[in-house]
This record gives sequence, structure tokens and C-alpha cells, in this order.
Amino acid sequence: MKDRPKTEHELEPARVNSPPTLGLVLAGGLARRMGGGDKARIAIGGRSILQRVLDCLAPQCARIIINANGDPSRFADAGLPVVADSVPDFAGPLAGILAGLDWAAAHAPDTEWVLSVPGDCPFLPRDLLARLHQARGAAGTPLSCARSGEWRHPVIGLWPVALREDLRRALTDEGLHKIEIWTARHGIAIADWPDRPVDPFFNVNTPEDAARAQEIAALYDSSDA
Repeated sequence: MKDRPKTEHELEPARVNSPPTLGLVLAGGLARRMGGGDKARIAIGGRSILQRVLDCLAPQCARIIINANGDPSRFADAGLPVVADSVPDFAGPLAGILAGLDWAAAHAPDTEWVLSVPGDCPFLPRDLLARLHQARGAAGTPLSCARSGEWRHPVIGLWPVALREDLRRALTDEGLHKIEIWTARHGIAIADWPDRPVDPFFNVNTPEDAARAQEIAALYDSSDA
């Protein structure tokens, strides 16, 4: 399967000087609307969503890890570290982000940034990291996230490792789980992408979404052949 063609709105990542950043794939969701299991393992156009995500992040990020709870061996074929939430009871994506920030602090001390993406987005843009860094730099904020059309995607964003203890306090002391509340405290920039002809942040939550993703992948395959 070939990568999604670059649109006129995308930057060339090699031309943007982004600081070394750890890629974090959030694959710890319960996938209730899919009947359980790992959404990242759904095959789209002959390739799992996880593999599509990893192929997109590999040229952009210094290293990549997977956040997932349960048996980590189910992701052994990815050959990447699998990090579980440190906050119990499926505390949501902020817990996964904290796990990524903690891993970066312990294992990649020269990396000051973490890029988080969900494990159910098969069409992520190849200039994701560059645009997010560009947005936060232009706005002078420590955080940035993606938006396509009118939809903001708070889980797809940049997180400074320096804020991990603040995030830990918010999760454990305040019981805060809503991303937008925490990011608003620090300031967050928005990086925009068009949502036509295809939303680059289309995510697979239901069997109907998976069928639509298959259609999208088939169109891009034929146009990139």
C-alpha cells in the first residue's frame, strides 16, 4: 500500500527544522463501538492502521513508542517499546500521554517533545510534526494540536516533557481527564489542515468507519499507482 499523496497544503518535512520528538501512538482504548479488541489492528487496504501510523511517523520522529494497556506482547511484531498507563482504571488519553512523557524523561532525556496520535487514524499527514512545531513556535505556546475543517483533535498534539509533573498532579490529585481543560491552562496553538477531499484525521471507531476507510484507501491506491 502506498502512502497517501501529499496535498498542496502539506509542508515538506525535510525543509522544516523540528526539534527531536518522540512519537507516541495511543493504542490503549477499549474499542467498545468496534465490539472490543485493538482498533489499530484493523486492516485498511491490506495494511493495519497501526502500520500506517508507524510508517507515517517514522520519518518525522526520532523514536516511536506505543501506549497500550493489557498484554504488551500483542504488539511485539512492531518491535517498539509498549508502555502502559501509570494511572489506573483506563483514565483516558491524558494518562497515555503522561506515560509517554514519563518514558521520554527516563529513556530519551535529550528529547523534550512528545507527539501523540491515536492508533485508529489511517491517513495521518506526513507534515504533522512540522506543522505542529511551527504552530506552537509562531504562537509562543508550549502546546499545539491539530484541527481539520471545523474539528479540533486534542489528542493529536505536541506535549513538552517539562510539563509532565503538572499533568500528573492534574490526573492524580484533581481527577482531571478532559484534555481541553488542562491544555487551556498552559496555552495551546492550533495547526490547521483542510478536511477535503479527505480528512487526514479520519478515525475508525465503528464498522461503518472501517468500510469508509477501505473506500478512501482504494481511491488513494489507484491515484498513486
